[in-house]
Amino acid sequence: MSRLLRAAACLAALLPLYAQPPIAPPKPPAFRRPPAFPERPPADPASLERGKAVYGVHCTFCHGVDARGGSGGPNLIRTSLVLNDKNGELIGPVIREGREGMPKFDLTPTQISDIAAFIHNFKVGGYDVSRMTPPSIVTGDPTAGAAYFAKTCSGCHSNLNGIASRITDPKQLQQTWLMPGSGGGRGGGAGARVSPTTVTVTTATAKVNGRLVRIDDFFVSLIDAEGTPITFTRSGDVPKVELQDPLIGHRKLLSTYSDTDIHNLTAFLVTLK
Repeated sequence: MSRLLRAAACLAALLPLYAQPPIAPPKPPAFRRPPAFPERPPADPASLERGKAVYGVHCTFCHGVDARGGSGGPNLIRTSLVLNDKNGELIGPVIREGREGMPKFDLTPTQISDIAAFIHNFKVGGYDVSRMTPPSIVTGDPTAGAAYFAKTCSGCHSNLNGIASRITDPKQLQQTWLMPGSGGGRGGGAGARVSPTTVTVTTATAKVNGRLVRIDDFFVSLIDAEGTPITFTRSGDVPKVELQDPLIGHRKLLSTYSDTDIHNLTAFLVTLK
């Protein structure tokens, strides 16, 4: 009898264990898709500011203010060279040596590193995320912009009334006055039409005029009035080369603008309907 009681007691003790639901196997770790583009640590703020300034002077005209293409220059953000670059080691040789259609720039290693930091600061991803478009670029003081225009621009541009009606997109308008001819794009009105840069090359036997195609320390290429492409080899000041650049005034001012000047002048120009 005692054996039966002990067996019954054991069964009673085991019944709750059998009544419990089975223990679920551990879940596998969640799958995390590897990033499609490099994930970079935050850059030094001082380096970013320096890079923005140097980029603005040398690169904005061709590659745009956000490095996504400008007047003839490609989008830099998604190029394999920029994606694989870390601190300017791949970008530097292109800047110093140039490429077809791109002049070389004599910049220091620090300047190149700063430019790389500025370019890498843009997020690469979906269209809306990557562009980081602000709600509006019109953030300046139009009164201060009018004073700046009167002091700096009125010598060549006495009256720009109606420019904001012709170029209705503020971003395009800003890019247009920074460097006329570079603000064209989809929508927003027509950008400024600018005469091409011309060049006169004087050799020992002839003087040749035409539209400038390319110039550097070694060659100058032009297309003459009959549409014939001509290239001259340069050695120092020989042959004599004279440029007629309708944008020379704008190019000289590019390195003098502060962010405040740009914002204020744009805020003034958008009022000129």
